[in-house]
Amino acid sequence: MSEPASISTGIAKRYATAVFELSKESKSLKSLEADVDALEGALVESADLRNLIMSPVYSREQVTQAISAVAKKMKLSQTVSGTLGLMASKRRLFVLPQVLSALKDLLAAEKGEITAEVASAKPLTPAQEKELVKTLTERAGKKVKLKLTVDETLIGGLVIKVGSQMIDTSIRAQLAALKNSMKEVG
Repeated sequence: MSEPASISTGIAKRYATAVFELSKESKSLKSLEADVDALEGALVESADLRNLIMSPVYSREQVTQAISAVAKKMKLSQTVSGTLGLMASKRRLFVLPQVLSALKDLLAAEKGEITAEVASAKPLTPAQEKELVKTLTERAGKKVKLKLTVDETLIGGLVIKVGSQMIDTSIRAQLAALKNSMKEVG
């Protein structure tokens, strides 16, 4: 990992841990989870919000006022609103996406869940999703949440990432393996 990326990750983990612990102490993990989901959605939908947290053009005061207004409009909890204000005043809002990701991981661990990232060549049916969750839950021994994406370049099959493990049953991977073995023979 590059040095700036590891610095950002370290900053994000510290903020996430602090917010998580404060929310846990005040028994407000459910509201924290709702806030994380709301902020993630807002970042995906709003180019203006992404620009606000990333752009160095705005002054600290402008960013602090704007993020406070956003937090108030979204009715975020006091803990999350205060953290966003602190991050804005310290010019640390650029790590907000990593903070949200770290918070999701902490919340999932608290609930005994893990997330499996699943890429498929075409969208999975509800029955396929249910069977995949069942199989992964049995294998992992924890409740599994799926994060589904569609990648048509896979041709067929699935690529599943659970933690540090990856299972690649895609036709693309099988064709690549066949290509490599034919190079060795020939």
